Amino acid sequence: MEAVIREYIDQHEGDRREDLVAVYQAIKAVLPDEEERIGWGMPTFGENVIHFAGAKRHVGIYPGPQAVEHYAKVLDDKKYKHSKGAIQMPYGRVDLALVGQIAEYCRDHR
Repeated sequence: MEAVIREYIDQHEGDRREDLVAVYQAIKAVLPDEEERIGWGMPTFGENVIHFAGAKRHVGIYPGPQAVEHYAKVLDDKKYKHSKGAIQMPYGRVDLALVGQIAEYCRDHR
């Protein structure tokens, strides 16, 4: 994990930090060779392939509008809030398998 991403995650406490580390690992498993950096104030993989961020009550996943549209039914079934390019996964209810699938989609549809 790049130091800047570790610093970002370390700003969060307890279970929030654990969920952010788990999301990082799920994405990293799919995108092991992508550059890691902070972009728009959040951990970013590659040239804006996918981002994630910690919020007060959820982990935000930012895969872009095409990925959100592709997974909209799954997100609705899991009762995850989502908008044009963002997904909210409440702390303690983060679906890491789905995060990995979304990262794969982003990788394959750049």
